[in-house]
Amino acid sequence: MNEPTTGDRAVPDGHGDLSSEVRPLRRTPRQKVLGGVCGGLGRYFDIDPVIFRIVVGALSVAGGVGLIFYGFAWLLIPVEDDEENEARRLLSGQVEGAALTAVFLALIGCGLFLTLLSSSGTLAFAALLVLAMSGAAVWSRRRRTVTPESGPLDPATAHAVSDAPPETKAPPAPESPSWWRDPIVKDGATGPASSSGYLWGPESALPAPGAPAGERPAEARTRGRRGMDGAVLTLALLAGFLGTRLSWDGSPLGTSLQIGLACALGVFGLGLAVSSLLGRTGVGTMLMTMVTAVLLAGAAVLPKDISTQWIRTEWRPASVAALEPGYELGTGVATLDLSRLAVPAGRTVSTTAEVGAGRLKILIPEGVPVVLRAEAGLGDIRLPGEKKDDIDISPDQEKRVTLPAAEGAEPAGTLELHLEVGVGQVEVARVVS
Repeated sequence: MNEPTTGDRAVPDGHGDLSSEVRPLRRTPRQKVLGGVCGGLGRYFDIDPVIFRIVVGALSVAGGVGLIFYGFAWLLIPVEDDEENEARRLLSGQVEGAALTAVFLALIGCGLFLTLLSSSGTLAFAALLVLAMSGAAVWSRRRRTVTPESGPLDPATAHAVSDAPPETKAPPAPESPSWWRDPIVKDGATGPASSSGYLWGPESALPAPGAPAGERPAEARTRGRRGMDGAVLTLALLAGFLGTRLSWDGSPLGTSLQIGLACALGVFGLGLAVSSLLGRTGVGTMLMTMVTAVLLAGAAVLPKDISTQWIRTEWRPASVAALEPGYELGTGVATLDLSRLAVPAGRTVSTTAEVGAGRLKILIPEGVPVVLRAEAGLGDIRLPGEKKDDIDISPDQEKRVTLPAAEGAEPAGTLELHLEVGVGQVEVARVVS
């Protein structure tokens, strides 16, 4: 008797026909351009794989979302006729070229996504495209599962299908020892039959033909004892320190950090490439590679006016003629003392002050009205009359206020100030005689 399938099990539809066979989601090696992800998605959702490739390519350009999706899908979706995905092989220490490529695609996508966070239009386009493609895939999947010829399942049949036990399948035979299958015993070995410490599962660790099940070649035992995490992490830290230190003097803080993190990321990438040949690495290297990539993307968005030198400076213009159009400081504490500035009545003078990272303090005269515009990329803005312990640290702060002159002061001109700090605090105080 012919039976249609719902999910992965065959069920009767009441008409004796066959509905479309729904296979599990797998990457296909026959319709692949890179990793077979789009080919597998096309077969699973009954959509031309070219459509998925176009959407993934557009999402890769629009904020790197496509690269993130493709990299993680490559890691998590197993290939056809294989029950073990690339992520599980990575956790077992078996680094191969395919898994390495998937990791780097995801890292590049994360870097692009973090650098384009400020582009709301690009992210909105990516979100709409994801929603549209998801809706089309769900509709196609539903259309394929419940065909017009067979019609939807009646409630009694659907209940019987949901209560039916899954098909009996033989468990896959383990190919090699691994730390998640066999418990670690007292001497550090994995499993009662193993004679030495074994934490990884490369193919070279399989016993030779004709050898007892508990024995492995001497070379495999030697290679299985230690991974490369410690050496790669040490070299990456050294490369990151040297890159940052050599570029520290005379470079912006963001540039110096980018050079150091890029050197460290290069060492991690080289370590993963070597591990893909030797088959020895661990989850620590993968985790540190991702963390370094995220830090590198964060360093790329730091303002270029933040320097590596912490400086304390003070500007004291004694007259309107000595007032400069702008004052700037990269990193440190800057004080603009305008308390002795006398602005003639009927006249308006203006200036700007900017600090990349640190603190900017402005002292304004008592008898001069001030038109103030203060901005803080990430930090706090404190105006006259506010409590000293009232600190509100938040991103993208901006305040526009007019501070009148003190009561009883002689008529004077107007002072316009534009104050800005990238990361830190802006403080405005009025000097009282």
